[in-house]
Amino acid sequence: MPGPGGRGPGLARTPIERARDVRGTARRLAGYLRSYRWHFAGVFFLALASTGLALLGPFLMGRAIDGAIRGGDPAALLRIVLLMLGTYLGAWGTHYAENLVLARATQRAMRALRGDLFSHLQTLSLRFFDARPHGETMSRLTNDMDAINRVLSQNILQLFTGSLTLVGILVMMFALNPLLALGSLLAFPLMLGLVAWVGRRTRKGFREYQRRLGELNGKLEETYSGQRVILAFGQGPAILRSFDEANAAVRSVGIRAQTYAMLVPPLMGILSNANIAILAGLGGWLTLLGRASVGTIAAFISYSRQFAQPLRMLGDLYNQVQSALAGAERIFQTIDTPPDLADPAQPVELGTVRGHVEFKDVEFGYVPGVPVLRGVSLEAKPGQTIALVGPTGAGKTTIVNLLTRFYDVDRGAILIDGVDIRTLRRDELRRALGIVLQGTFLFADTVLENIRYGRLDATDDEVIAAARLAHADPFIRRLPDGYRTVLSERGANLSEGQRQLLAIARAVLADPRILVLDEATSSVDTRTEVAIQRALLELMKGRTSFVIAHRLSTIRNADEVVVIDGGRIVERGTHDALLAARGFYWRLYTSQFRRTPLAAHPAGGAPPAI
Repeated sequence: MPGPGGRGPGLARTPIERARDVRGTARRLAGYLRSYRWHFAGVFFLALASTGLALLGPFLMGRAIDGAIRGGDPAALLRIVLLMLGTYLGAWGTHYAENLVLARATQRAMRALRGDLFSHLQTLSLRFFDARPHGETMSRLTNDMDAINRVLSQNILQLFTGSLTLVGILVMMFALNPLLALGSLLAFPLMLGLVAWVGRRTRKGFREYQRRLGELNGKLEETYSGQRVILAFGQGPAILRSFDEANAAVRSVGIRAQTYAMLVPPLMGILSNANIAILAGLGGWLTLLGRASVGTIAAFISYSRQFAQPLRMLGDLYNQVQSALAGAERIFQTIDTPPDLADPAQPVELGTVRGHVEFKDVEFGYVPGVPVLRGVSLEAKPGQTIALVGPTGAGKTTIVNLLTRFYDVDRGAILIDGVDIRTLRRDELRRALGIVLQGTFLFADTVLENIRYGRLDATDDEVIAAARLAHADPFIRRLPDGYRTVLSERGANLSEGQRQLLAIARAVLADPRILVLDEATSSVDTRTEVAIQRALLELMKGRTSFVIAHRLSTIRNADEVVVIDGGRIVERGTHDALLAARGFYWRLYTSQFRRTPLAAHPAGGAPPAI
């Protein structure tokens, strides 16, 4: 998108500051779940049931050992075994139900979060996207969302059931034997300390990992979009080196973050085994003293193994929660970015558009302090065609960007039918405009739907009529499925000229009162351009038109030619009058055609470029 001097802002990167308010981020994320509190209440009770049933198993096992086995009662043993089987089946069933209910709630919450982020992105101006790598923005829509989704849909339940399991195990252990319970807690402080120590170090690592991953995605997106240029200039090795550097940075940060995360399972395993050894020794001693039974010791060992499992799981989950919170911070930062082109609180209704356009002393710069347009004033009366010409970087496309309100002026005003466009709703303004930009964007959809994008309620017949007027119908019918042909991404299976024809057909279908043609025929051959020019001349009848063109055939028919240089209007008038004045326009013309006499280009001849 254009930047200073009429060209894009280049590869400028704006560093993104990440929020540090973890509690605030967590509360805000919980706000998306609040609407489904009854679902979570159901999950709570189901989790209580599944955890209670799971904890009942070791207790029944101890009773089987102490009562049925040592008492020699096979019938009692069978009853306990069947009860244990029913208990574990019930635990599985309630666990499945709680996962199902949780999935319904969290996926609806994720839909709301994704919708809020995507809809807010639609309110932001091009200035926001110009200042950020596309891959970084895409990373927030994909990687960060995935991290949050994993925590909400999977880890939050594990966190909840793990906490319930720990509490339940402690209750059961103290109920069975307080001395053994105290002995089993000897390793507990070490386990908690380990989780806290690792957690403090992994949060920073995961935040840096996600930042590096966003930069890597930016390089991938940039490389994919610019593949033709890379191949044309043989820069594959250089791009590969750049990618390897970014990839190595992701690898280095990822290894550092994961190293801390992977410390938890083996250390927890060591502590768990040490705890079992303590239980075996203490339990044997209590048994000799007659203060514990073999079944109780077996139940404690089973509980001890279950006790270590949720602690290990909670250690792993802590890392994943930190990663999700880092992603949520980035997402909320984007949602909190205020749109700099907000619609007015009390918009003015434009009504029936006549097409009277005025630029009044307009000044603008893409970068503060670096003006691109300086005091531009021009007027287009209804039905007039204004041609904008000038050297590259003069500010022609910037005028178009301001008229369409892709950006707002820094000073001055732009009026349509006497109404400042800043007082209009942006959708109403853009309905009055038909735009064919220099770079044609087509969607991965059928040819029919790509043209229909100009007016979504248009019938198939109206779409085809617009294609005929744009002289796109012949090549469309030669496509494999005609108008039903599905285009590849960005219309890569069409030529540049064919893509331009579809863009013109899209503008024809919109049937606007004001036309904006930015190099609309710059990518077609001379023969195709002659046909398009006839269609455009027919289309422009009765409409106000702003045309940026390097083609003399367009400029000849303009009511006024506005010559721009260095962001200022240096000349204006008809083509013939400006040539007769032998000023800047004449020098621009003759510098490009100094080898060809002016008389060699009659009005009806081949259209040279200017």
